Amino acid sequence: MAPLKLYGMVGSTNTLRVSAVLNELGLDYEFVSVPLTTGAHKKPEYLAINPFGHLPSLEDGDLKLFESRAITKYLANHYKGSGPDLLRSGIKAESAKVEVWLEVESQEFNPPASSIVFNVLIKRLLTGGSPDEDVVKAQEVKLSHVLDIYEKQLAETKYLAGDEFTLADLNHLPYLYALSKTAHAGLLTSRPHVSAWWEDISARPSWKKAIAGNPY
Repeated sequence: MAPLKLYGMVGSTNTLRVSAVLNELGLDYEFVSVPLTTGAHKKPEYLAINPFGHLPSLEDGDLKLFESRAITKYLANHYKGSGPDLLRSGIKAESAKVEVWLEVESQEFNPPASSIVFNVLIKRLLTGGSPDEDVVKAQEVKLSHVLDIYEKQLAETKYLAGDEFTLADLNHLPYLYALSKTAHAGLLTSRPHVSAWWEDISARPSWKKAIAGNPY
């Protein structure tokens, strides 16, 4: 079988999401660097894999996939026998809760978290630009509300979907990590259950391997 190939860039939050799942499942893969700074993501050979020119993409034999959350769900489902069952498949209530929190991550957590991280961290790294403070303040209010809800949930269960680590937790890791590297880390540390959850999931060997060599 042809090896898995992950196309992405070191430091890309979405690339980190996929590499963490690959590591969690114990899968061997080849990393193919596609640096945004050189425009490699807009070259014909990469657009043949991902016509939108975004990162990351995955090749599994003849199968070409893009969109990091679709890739992580594919890997968790197709390769669930290689490692932990990250979707809790076959367990009706648990798998349903995983699906709910996967949606919460993408629809409620990610928009404000990614906006803050882009403004205060990514923009500086890529262009040396300054953050839009009005945007940051507005998004911080939104994220605070979201994390208040997380705090209540995590007071009841060890992880978001129950007492087992799942893809719903893992998908949060890139932006939790990025937030922890900014002056806005207090959004996490000021909430004891959120903080304990973050410390737990960020200590997993799969995540430590994913961020090795990360520029921030």
